[in-house]
Amino acid sequence: MSPPALNQFLASLPKTETHLHIEGALPWELLIEKDPAKFNPVPFFHEPNFKYQSFEQFESILIEHAMGWFDSAESYHEAAKVIFSKHIQQNVKYVETSFHAGMIEFLKLPGEEILNAILDAVPKGLEVRVFLGISRNAYTPYLGPILDQAIGWSNLSGIDLHGLESLPFETWISPFWKRAQEHGKTVKAHAGEFGPASNVSQAVKELKVKRIQHGTRAFEDEEVMQLLVDEQVTLDMCPISNVKLRVVDRMENHPIKDFMKRGIRCTVSTDDPLSFNNSLNEEYTSLVNHLSFSYQEIAHLVSNGFEVADLSEATKKSFLSQIKEEISKMNRVDG
Repeated sequence: MSPPALNQFLASLPKTETHLHIEGALPWELLIEKDPAKFNPVPFFHEPNFKYQSFEQFESILIEHAMGWFDSAESYHEAAKVIFSKHIQQNVKYVETSFHAGMIEFLKLPGEEILNAILDAVPKGLEVRVFLGISRNAYTPYLGPILDQAIGWSNLSGIDLHGLESLPFETWISPFWKRAQEHGKTVKAHAGEFGPASNVSQAVKELKVKRIQHGTRAFEDEEVMQLLVDEQVTLDMCPISNVKLRVVDRMENHPIKDFMKRGIRCTVSTDDPLSFNNSLNEEYTSLVNHLSFSYQEIAHLVSNGFEVADLSEATKKSFLSQIKEEISKMNRVDG
């Protein structure tokens, strides 16, 4: 697959992004505009071969830079406008993004103001669903009552378990996830990234989630792999993130193709472009270059994103038909 042909193919496909942290997607150019003396054109963690030493280093750098921009609902709105414009440029039609519940406490801002500021930035031609990212230790005296209210916010699409997997799985988490589902919210969980495959199993069995963010280390346990198949769980994967964070040592060893062969539904997203200097098209290109993905396999991943999207069946069918047509065009060219 030649680079020009691949670029044209990716440009033609309608796509989704289903694993994106809004703070971690802060466009670097906004920081440069805000303080050109402080923020270099190319920070050290954007160098091509850079890898983080630990999750803690990654989190520290992300927070430092995100807090250099996010200080109000308006700052979320301005960042979201640029983030979503990049999606439009890549022919992305549907996005699921989260904002971190901790920012409500850090900034002393009403969470609904942040939520609505993000949604108000959505351009024509893009559907966006916003989730609240909640850390394993987030149910504090300050945030707990706010979280209880949040699952009733009409514009909030769902919740997502965030943060260090090494933190205890506190007793409030499972009942809270159940209440969120009862309120009609979609529930997700980060698991099997830095934590073991058993964390994936725990999230599926105890939280009843059908969407795991990452899940990369599920390949270490055959029973967990089978559980994902049996429960029809989707892994919203971020391959470049996994390499940059040393979850896998190199892209050639990423297990995404093995998951797909087992019948586990996977999607592809960027996770935190601020940290990894990646785009959605670069994620797919990396799979082609390092894991020999075919046109059909790329299209299958893209289709999976629409299969799990919170869209009408008619809209899903339309996008899936477009993807099939693009594959037909490629087959005619190859033939």
